[in-house]
Amino acid sequence: MVAWGNAWLAGHVGLDEAADHVEAAGGPAVAGEVPLRKYLANLRGGGLREFRLALPAPGDPLGLSGPASFNAAAVDVGQAAIAVLDDHNLGLVPTVDRRGSSYVGIRLDVHESGPIRHDLPSLAEADRELSDAMRAATETLDSVDGPAQERPERLERGGELAPGYPARAHRVSTLATRLATVLRVADERGLTSGQVAVRGAALRDLDRAVRRALVAAHHAIFEPIRNS
Repeated sequence: MVAWGNAWLAGHVGLDEAADHVEAAGGPAVAGEVPLRKYLANLRGGGLREFRLALPAPGDPLGLSGPASFNAAAVDVGQAAIAVLDDHNLGLVPTVDRRGSSYVGIRLDVHESGPIRHDLPSLAEADRELSDAMRAATETLDSVDGPAQERPERLERGGELAPGYPARAHRVSTLATRLATVLRVADERGLTSGQVAVRGAALRDLDRAVRRALVAAHHAIFEPIRNS
């Protein structure tokens, strides 16, 4: 929603196309009881300027700036979007919306949100951090239990952004999404307690770099275009 919502706000796609892509990924979406298209149109009429991404984890409220109730809800699910309006911000936290035996969609729980964070990494910074963390994690994990059995290039595709994002943002988002899959399938079977500790530290560092890279990629549409 952040990627396609920003592409819509920047004029690269229409509202229907943006909403279609969001719902193709997660199913029918509502904010409260308002369908996604209508809710987005209402937000824009109320001064919506951009969307920001938050990918928090316990102890690392990445992208969040309060209040506590919004932070807690976002940390519970590990993600949130922040709708930046002219005079206030709204936090949107996705939850699975099940109705009856066959309907599965997404409900966006709406919270008041604090100001957007300005201490988040730029795309270039996050790209470097991700490369460094990936290199360090590979070296550490290879020393613990041999070469990794699943490499990013063998995993499913994903992480593509919307029209209007720079090529570097697409590349960083795709790589970070694939690495997130590596983190989800990582396990500790057959390791000693010492190896588990070393592996856990390496994976935590990589997880933080992955989340920061995804946030930076989704915000890159706001960065000045550079030739480098």
